[in-house]
Amino acid sequence: MAKTKEQKKEIVQILEQNLDKQKVIYFVDFNNAKTSGLLDLRKSLKEKDAIVCMAKKNLIEIAFAEKEIPVEIKDMNGQIALVFGLKDEISPAKTLWEFEEKNEFPAILGAYLDQEFLSKEKVIELAKLPSKEELLARLINSIRSPAYGLANALKYNIKGLLYILSNVNA
Repeated sequence: MAKTKEQKKEIVQILEQNLDKQKVIYFVDFNNAKTSGLLDLRKSLKEKDAIVCMAKKNLIEIAFAEKEIPVEIKDMNGQIALVFGLKDEISPAKTLWEFEEKNEFPAILGAYLDQEFLSKEKVIELAKLPSKEELLARLINSIRSPAYGLANALKYNIKGLLYILSNVNA
C-alpha cells in the first residue's frame, strides 16, 4: 500500500532526527531476512543503544541530502536498512557482523563514520576491535598489575620472615 505524502514526511523527519543523534550509520541489506531474525537483531541492537530504521531508498536520500551527508544510496543493492549507533561506534558493528556470520543476514554494505564512507571490509575490521569496556578493563588491569605484584611480593616476604622468626623461638 502506497504511503501518503504526510507519512513520507514523517519518515524523513524520523530519519533526520536519528541522523542528528547518531555517531555512526551502518548500511545493511535485509533481503534474506526472516521476521523472527529481524526481531532478534533489533532486540540485540537496542541493547547496544542502536536503532534500526527501514525506509525506501529515495526517502533515505532525501534525509541525507537535508543533512548534507554525501552517501550514494542508489549504488547499494537490495533493501536498505540503516542502523544508527547512538552511543558507541563499535558494538553495533560487532552485533551486525555476528548476525551476518550466523544467519547470513543482514548483509553489511558499509558505514558512515566521521564524514567518511567505510566499506564492508573496514566495518568488519571495526567489529573485530575490542569494545570500550574491554579496553577500559585492560587499562585498569595494566595500571593495577604493578601495585598488585608489589603487594604480593611484600606479603610473601613478611610471611617468610614470620616463619623464620617462629622457628628461631622454637
